[in-house]
Formats: sequence, structure tokens, C-alpha cells
Amino acid sequence: MKRALPVTREENFPEWYQAVVDQADLAETSPVRGCMIVKPWGWGIWELIQAALDKRIKETGHENCYFPLFIPMSFIAQEASHVEGFAKEMAVVTHHRLKAQDGKLVVDPTSELEEPLVVRPTSETIIGDAFRRWISSYRDLPILINQWANVVRWEMRTRMFLRTTEFLWQEGHTAHASKDDALAETLKMLEVYRELAEDVLAMPVVVGEKPENERFPGADSTFSIEAMMQDGKALQAGTSHYLGTNFARAQNIRYQSASGELEYCHTTSWGVSTRLIGGVIMTHGDDDGLRLPPRIAPKQVVIVPMLREKPEDAELLVYCEALKDLLDGVTAFGQPLRAHLDKKPVRSANKRWDWLRRGAPILLEVGPRDMANNQVTMIRRDRLRDGDKVISAGLARADFVLHAPELLAEIQANLFAEAKARLDANIRADLKDFDAIGAYFGAAEEDDAKSVFKGFVRAPWARPTGAELVEVETRLKALKLTLRNVPAGQTSASGACVFTGRPAVEDIIIARAY
Repeated sequence: MKRALPVTREENFPEWYQAVVDQADLAETSPVRGCMIVKPWGWGIWELIQAALDKRIKETGHENCYFPLFIPMSFIAQEASHVEGFAKEMAVVTHHRLKAQDGKLVVDPTSELEEPLVVRPTSETIIGDAFRRWISSYRDLPILINQWANVVRWEMRTRMFLRTTEFLWQEGHTAHASKDDALAETLKMLEVYRELAEDVLAMPVVVGEKPENERFPGADSTFSIEAMMQDGKALQAGTSHYLGTNFARAQNIRYQSASGELEYCHTTSWGVSTRLIGGVIMTHGDDDGLRLPPRIAPKQVVIVPMLREKPEDAELLVYCEALKDLLDGVTAFGQPLRAHLDKKPVRSANKRWDWLRRGAPILLEVGPRDMANNQVTMIRRDRLRDGDKVISAGLARADFVLHAPELLAEIQANLFAEAKARLDANIRADLKDFDAIGAYFGAAEEDDAKSVFKGFVRAPWARPTGAELVEVETRLKALKLTLRNVPAGQTSASGACVFTGRPAVEDIIIARAY
């Protein structure tokens, strides 16, 4: 039996990825270059990710708010390293009116803004301006806020969900009286992201601190969770930043301490975005399409009646509706189970493959024989095939309803275990010099080879800085490699740094990345 997608992962991973986005009906390109229209199935996934994360954010004491999309240019310019990091990606509004001219709409040159407005690439500067007004005393601290918003970064090369001109995300911003409190907040939210990735998305990650050259512009420290995709590349799935007092000094965010002294606040920011959906695709998808972890599947159990345009169809639909009613009374992962009855007048085989490409965790096909035997025929999306044969199992209807939550939990755990085994098996720790690392990854042009898999390398690292770090970046860039993060929990290091030859202080992850 042919695969459901026109291209396999091995043949062409980028084309396979786009085929999943298209045929799982997640999103489509918009009339604006680099932007996407997120379709209902893709939006349903994002809503579930958002709900899971929003709950965790609020449980850690943060409150949601909203800040404007437009930021005065002068705000951005206050923090030099910040503006340098985002300058090439910013979209800027300079006029506020159009006019008709020779039958066309053109920008009215007389409507130039007194001050240009940057379309939000991130909100540290405008939120810092508010913090300056909101904070006067140590009694006002900490401030813990979050917003769900869209941002614009003018990307040259875009790919659905992974890198688009406009994308959706949440960004948390906090202010604290001390470094210790702010750093603890930074790491707390990093752990929230790890939990989201692993427990909700079934996507295992490497947690650690970014090296100096990979920090967020203006930050003292940046921490990340890094996931391995099925082509071996890294995906930065979330970041949390300790900003020190850098933004506070630029924007005069100060508080009066208990002793009466004026002190600068220590601030943080942290965020994840719709690129998590891209990560789910590339972590769990197969050559038949998307495989969704049940926690983020908009429909966890889909019932497909085998309709044949005969009088018996009405009785079969009654049977399937009763089955859906039973499932609606069941909970899975602490929430009502999400069941769906597909009554569309479409051939049953076409409906089956439509839902399998979309990644619905469990598909129930119900025909007249199933109804006569008071059973269902189940297909599990995580274990779809045995060679060319689709695996299905006949189950008593009552047994399926009783055990549906356990089956969904098993599918969730199975997807995580599969991805975790792949991650663990493909972190090389035996390459002790840069030549060996270069030989392992191959020449930069090989990065475009469609079936080449290269995982992560964990290598000794001596934390080079300044010109020495610039040289490291140059050597890595020639091979399309990047430093991902320093895995957390290290207690000692051995060997020589693969870049400098000096004694290593820790290990660092090196990989090609999205």
C-alpha cells in the first residue's frame, strides 16, 4: 500500500515537511510574503498548546496583560545591543495615510509620522517603559506578567511555523529586586517550558545555557530547550533570559530599597511560539503524515461510519452517535475526551486517510458488521502499519469506551519514548577535536542533501570569549554548524576544548539547526 504523502522523509525532508503542513490541513501561505493563514486544525493544536502553557504560567503567579503592537523607534534605540540584534528584522511604519492618485492608492507623502513606529519584534522596551512607571518601591516587586501576542520579524527565508515574518507567541516579562530572584525566575520558566515540551508535546529536549554569542540581545544569560528533529537538526523550542539590569539602566527602572537606596531592577523575559507546531511535525510525523500526541490533538478519537448510501446508513449513524455520546462522558488527561463523528458524505476510505494524515490519535471505523457485533474497529495512529498493511483491531464497544483514556495515555507515552530513544542514540560524545567534528557533519553543501542524517555532538568547551569566540563562530559557520547550549546538571568536565585546546570547563552541544 502506497504511503499517504507524495514524498518520504528520506527522499526530501523539507518537501516532506511542507507536504505534512498541506495535507494535514494545518496552514497555507497568505497573500503577504512570509506570512501564513493558520487553518482550523492547526489553530486547534495551537489553542491546546496555549491552554496547557497558560495554565502553567498562571500557576507560577503570573498575570496576563497586553501591550501595543507598535513601539516608538526611540524606545528600541535606548538599548544598543538590543537594537543591534533586531535591526535587520524590523518592520517600520513611517506614514499614516493613503491617497488616490491616477486611479491608484499611494502613500500620502504629507502623512509622515513624527516618530517612526516599529512593528513589535519583541516587547522588552515598551514593557520596560511601563515598569518604570509601575515600580517605585521594593514593595511593588516582583512584577510578573505575560502576554499572548503576534510579533513581526522580517525574515528573508521563511518556512511554515518554523520561521515566518509574523508569528504567534507568548512573552513573559518580570522585574525583581535582586539577581538571585530574577535568575531563579528565569530557570523556573525554563522548567515550565521543558515540562510543556516533554509532558504535553511528547518532545524530549536538552535543557541548558546558551553560550555568550547565542544570547538574546541585551541579556546577561540565555537558557534554552533544544529538541532533535528527525533529520538530526536542532530546533530551539523555547528560551528564557536573565536580562540583568541592562534594560533597567537603559529605561531607568528603579525601586527604593528597604534601606531607602535607589536600586536598578533585575528583569527577565521568556517565550515560546507557534514554531512548536513545526517541532511536533518534525518530531512525530511519518511518511503518512502527522502523528499528534493526544494531549494536543483537537480530536482525540474520530469515528468514521462506513456509509454506503443504503437505508441501513441511518441505523449505523444512530449507533455511532450513541458511541460518541458515551465517549463524551469520559475524561482523558483530566479533561473531557475530545471525540468527533465524521458524517461527511465522502467515501469512507478517503475520510480514513484524511484523518490519518491529520494525525488523529485513534480512528474508529464502524460498519454494519461492527454494529451487529456491538463493536468498533480501531486504528492507532502511533502504530499505523505493519509493512504495507494498516493495523486494525476489533474491540467490543463497551471495552473501548472503558479503556479509551488508557489507550490515549499509552499513545502519548509511546510517542515520547520513541523520540527520546532517537535523541539519546544520536548525541555523539566521542569526537574530541574540531577536525573530527567537521568530518562527522561533512561539508556545508552536504547540508542540502536530502537523506543525510546527522545528530548532535556533545564536545568539551572552555568558554572562549572575544576574538577567540568570533573565530569559533567563523569555523562553525563554514560548516553550517551552531553552538546550541551547555547541558544543565554538569558537575565536572574532562579533556581539551575542541576549539582552543585549553582544558575544558564543561561540555557543549554542537549541531545544525533550524
